Amino acid sequence: MSDFIYLASQSPRRRQLLEQLGVRYELLLAGPDEDAEALEAEVAGELPADYVQRVTRAKLQAARQRLKTRGLPSAPILCSDTTVALGRRILGKPANAADARRILSLLSGKTHRVLTAIAVFDGRRAALRLNTSWVHFTAVAAREIDAYVDSGEPFGKAGAYAIQSAAAAWIDRIEGSYSAIMGLPLYETALLLRQARVKF
Repeated sequence: MSDFIYLASQSPRRRQLLEQLGVRYELLLAGPDEDAEALEAEVAGELPADYVQRVTRAKLQAARQRLKTRGLPSAPILCSDTTVALGRRILGKPANAADARRILSLLSGKTHRVLTAIAVFDGRRAALRLNTSWVHFTAVAAREIDAYVDSGEPFGKAGAYAIQSAAAAWIDRIEGSYSAIMGLPLYETALLLRQARVKF
């Protein structure tokens, strides 16, 4: 049994969700010598589900190497990645304000998918699960999009929004997991952590 895990994610939302489960964690973040953003580069023609699982596996591999290089005590490692998809199109983190406006305009009045992959390495093997949830946006006026972009909220977030932010006012309904849309599906997380013999 392990009484803590390593969380290889900078996301404050993932930390908050782990705390909600009562999971003790230590951060295992990329050092200045690592290009963490490069792991999220898209491959032409890749489907969203394949993309999010590939990126999660790559993050886990990088975190395992990090643990070894730093000579840290052994404990399970958790990695996750979230992407937003409209049909076959991946809508990642916006590059700038214009890109955030473009993404939010595409989502306006439509139903999109939020795909979150989670992987846990228990010291012997890695296990991965994928959650797919559906989010329906009502039609959003351009001035509302502008105000949201001006707030700075879209940056660093797949699909240019966070469900727990002011954008929730545009969400008519969701089908699936609220926590997965936030960035960590708690049902799947609990299953994987129990398999990895983590105490929480």
